[in-house]
Amino acid sequence: MWLSNSSVGRKVVMSVTGIALVLFLTFHMAMNLVALVSADGYNMVCAFLGANWYALVGTLGLAALFVIHIIYAFWLTVQNRNARGSERYAVVEKPKSVEWASQNMLVLGIIVIVGLGLHLANFWAKMMLPEVVHNMGGHVDTLTLVNASNGALHIQNTFSCPVFVVLYLIWLAALWFHLTHGFWSSMQSLGWNNKVWINRWKCISNIYSTIIVVCFAAVVVVFFLKSLMCCGACC
Repeated sequence: MWLSNSSVGRKVVMSVTGIALVLFLTFHMAMNLVALVSADGYNMVCAFLGANWYALVGTLGLAALFVIHIIYAFWLTVQNRNARGSERYAVVEKPKSVEWASQNMLVLGIIVIVGLGLHLANFWAKMMLPEVVHNMGGHVDTLTLVNASNGALHIQNTFSCPVFVVLYLIWLAALWFHLTHGFWSSMQSLGWNNKVWINRWKCISNIYSTIIVVCFAAVVVVFFLKSLMCCGACC
């Protein structure tokens, strides 16, 4: 099959899955911004999603996209390394025209994966998973089930811990580098890379990625500052 047997096809798969994941990040970012305005409003959104069938279908679809994106990323990396052969060891000075993010996409991707695992443990495992287990007849303690849709509580608990704040900010920094290169690179792989538009896509990529990451980081920092203020008030 062309999408798996050729390097061009693999890049197309990487591009399409990457763009789909960026669209999800945009939705997730908009959802998180609600938490900055209204905890009740954010919890209403969490309750609307919950473990309903459409949320489960969306989660499974996202998981499939993410797994495919990772598999093809490693596949292309191995292919590129094998194509260069021993020549990659002979290169001492890296070309100045090649972006740092482009040279380190695999490392950045691994950091993003590890960060995602942390994110799932802090939120998905405490929100959707208990509802799924309960709906399937499994035992979930009452408090955990009650707090499953209390997303604001989980945000506050997570980002009141300085360690999680630092880890999330590192994760978001890696995500920014990954997105800034990956977004315009996807457009290039899809053939939208003429001399005029390639520079435009790079500019759009930088702006769009910065908006996404800054908004996510704002939630982390604001809730951390809130926790400090609460501690100060208690003292």
